Amino acid sequence: MSAPSSFRSNHNVVWDCTYHVVFCPKYRRPVLREPIAERLKELIRQVAGETQSDIVELEVMPDHVHVLCRVDPQVGIARFVRRVKGHSSRLLRQEFPELRRRLPTLWTNAWFVATVGGAPLAVIKRYIADQKGR
Repeated sequence: MSAPSSFRSNHNVVWDCTYHVVFCPKYRRPVLREPIAERLKELIRQVAGETQSDIVELEVMPDHVHVLCRVDPQVGIARFVRRVKGHSSRLLRQEFPELRRRLPTLWTNAWFVATVGGAPLAVIKRYIADQKGR
């Protein structure tokens, strides 16, 4: 099966799953300043490489992180976010001891995710409904 250039393939699945993810430090403390912010970006990109995911856009604010990413559905967005948060928490707290002093854990358990792109829901519903008449 040939896929348009916006789609990715992992040998048995053709996909285009783009997500907007937001997560925050514990108590939304503004601890993500330089050089921590730059190191966090490196770690997020590292996890993306390990999971064959793409970082489309990435912004680290002092009290939250925005990631626009394309993640293989066989990896799953929940597993990707869990790896990003776990890996970055462990390494950032080792490399920047002030994070251990200020917070019991680096990240809150909660996070936000929304899918991005594609056709509007009404168009997809109509397409599926119209398939029976073909």
